[in-house]
Amino acid sequence: MPSEKALVEKKAVVEALNAKMSKAVAGVLVDYKGITVADDTKLRKDLREAGVEYMVVKNTLLKFAAEANGYSELTQHLNGTSAIAFSESDPVAAAKILTKFADDSKGKFVVKAGFVDGGYIDAAKVAELGKLPSKEQLLCQLLSVLNGNLRGLACALNAIAEQKAEPAEETAAAE
Repeated sequence: MPSEKALVEKKAVVEALNAKMSKAVAGVLVDYKGITVADDTKLRKDLREAGVEYMVVKNTLLKFAAEANGYSELTQHLNGTSAIAFSESDPVAAAKILTKFADDSKGKFVVKAGFVDGGYIDAAKVAELGKLPSKEQLLCQLLSVLNGNLRGLACALNAIAEQKAEPAEETAAAE
């Protein structure tokens, strides 16, 4: 039986995980077994720069937090070594970085599952989410499309104005 102090510490960890999971718009669960310390350090740096919090957690503690937040489907993936990444603002950031890292690691690092906007997603959906453009890229694409349409409209209006100006210039030159 664990000591009272150990139980209090574990409850505090579960409460902290619970709070992070409830604030997160997305999370990705991974199996990190087999990666080097250098790779792990680089991965953590990339995630930190993207505003994603990444941590290694005991499966039993993560199970309690997942169930408390309505992600009981995640518990089926809680075996072996587990780490989880939380993103509070960008639903794509964690999936994008972790799926790219998993592809580059050739099987040493595996994406298990995740959640987005309150719903469970499996590893295939996390990979799809990771391939989506970021919010900034989507906004740039939208602005580019809108700018192209406005430019086309401006050119068309300018051409019409020039056509109407030509007869006026011819009559002024004839006088």
